Amino acid sequence: AKMELYSDIVSPPCQNVLLVAKKLGIALNTKKTNIMDAADVAELTKVNPQHLIPTFVEDDGHVIWESYAIAIYLVEKYGQDDALYPKDPKVRSIVNQRLFFDIGTLYKNILANIDVLIEKQQPSAELRGKLEQALDLTEKFVTECRFVAADHLTLADIFMLGSITALEWFRYDLERYPGIRGWVERVTAQFPDYSDFHKEIREATKQYVATHCPHLEY
Repeated sequence: AKMELYSDIVSPPCQNVLLVAKKLGIALNTKKTNIMDAADVAELTKVNPQHLIPTFVEDDGHVIWESYAIAIYLVEKYGQDDALYPKDPKVRSIVNQRLFFDIGTLYKNILANIDVLIEKQQPSAELRGKLEQALDLTEKFVTECRFVAADHLTLADIFMLGSITALEWFRYDLERYPGIRGWVERVTAQFPDYSDFHKEIREATKQYVATHCPHLEY
């Protein structure tokens, strides 16, 4: 099946979908989409009225956006097994809890801190405190279990890895979080070409920062 992904590797939600596809051995035809570019946005709006990336389009015209929804669909439709998104209701409930924790707490607070820095402000004590609470919880999750939701890699690890990687936007020091650092190594070891992927993220982000927010020292 021919599958397109409107994507920009600078965006953590796009990175997450790309990694899920890698793990499933799916080839996605990526259409590089800059949401700062009016022509790209016009093109994207034809398939997605909310014009968000990532947006996934299948050859039969089926369209999905929201990275979590795309990832779940890819596993359910194209996975050789259910390892990334287990069918067992108890295990799946933990994976879901972690995914909702990511969207509502971890990624949300990382993004809030990045947004403030992009606007040339400094994060308030409240914003920094919320981020710290989110990281403290993440540390607890990865200390209780080898992976974040089960004893093996699931979608929750991939999404939370994208969030933790985004901390590089403001060089957040994970010194206090040995559990998170060890977990990052375990998760990235599941992807043979992860270092190339990470290098691609870093280069694209460096370029993005230089263009749009040169005051940040990425």
